[in-house]
Amino acid sequence: MKKLSLLILSSLMTSIVYANTSHLAVQLKQQYPNLNFQNLAPTETSRLYSATLGQRVVYLDEAGQHLFVGQMIRLKDQKDLTQDLINIMPSNRMDWKKLPLNDAIEIVKGNGQQQLAIFEDPNCPYCQKLEPELDKLNNVTIYVFLYPLRPQSVMPSKQVWCSESRAFAWKNLMQMKIQPKATKYCDNPIARNLALGQQLKLVGTPTLIFKDGSFKTGWMSSDEIQQHLAK
Repeated sequence: MKKLSLLILSSLMTSIVYANTSHLAVQLKQQYPNLNFQNLAPTETSRLYSATLGQRVVYLDEAGQHLFVGQMIRLKDQKDLTQDLINIMPSNRMDWKKLPLNDAIEIVKGNGQQQLAIFEDPNCPYCQKLEPELDKLNNVTIYVFLYPLRPQSVMPSKQVWCSESRAFAWKNLMQMKIQPKATKYCDNPIARNLALGQQLKLVGTPTLIFKDGSFKTGWMSSDEIQQHLAK
């Protein structure tokens, strides 16, 4: 009975949110017919909604009388919620099919059905923090693009690529600080990866790219990644 009550309450709250969003959309259309608000959605802040206006993310009060422009940062983890919205805008999505997956380390977990690409620098602290979260994922194929933005990261990246087991060498380096032992030179994609990152306008590491073309720069928890993969 308790579970049924919770289910009904959850359904009711979803309906109220949807009704409020729909009502605001109608208000905006009636009052400001020349402004084309898209992707209207509730935010984590009560009575505040996000939307896109052209190429900008904007925020609106529930009465549709005030518009706010700027970055919304969640203080508890300094997460840039506005940047997340920018990354999923259709005009900003990346073309997954254009990623040269042969230039990445392939790591298969479970059935490997879902796919995720990550640009990482071995000396990036947030990349190192991300690795244990990736270990918690299941049924995903992860493509790690070695992306050494720091000069001291170039040689370890090349050594990882030239190792007998790239995935094993990468995990040892990132999680246990064990330097790769490959000494022989081999053809590697490091220069191509750096050029690709510039082409994609990557601003830092780690950058996670999902198959739908959306992306996120910075640390993510395994739960956040799994939720995004499930969309």
